[in-house]
Amino acid sequence: MRDVLMALIAGLVVGMLFKFLKLPLPAPPVFSAVVGVFGVYFGGVILEWITKLVQH
Repeated sequence: MRDVLMALIAGLVVGMLFKFLKLPLPAPPVFSAVVGVFGVYFGGVILEWITKLVQH
């Protein structure tokens, strides 16, 4: 959980810095792109769970 909190804080700081410097944000501008990233991550997690279940 600490890693998630640190990543969130780092992301907030980077977002504020980029906005302060009037640079484009280094992130997908569309919410669906962010959801796609979560889908890729959770797809990998689910496949790990399935392979562990099959091996046992």
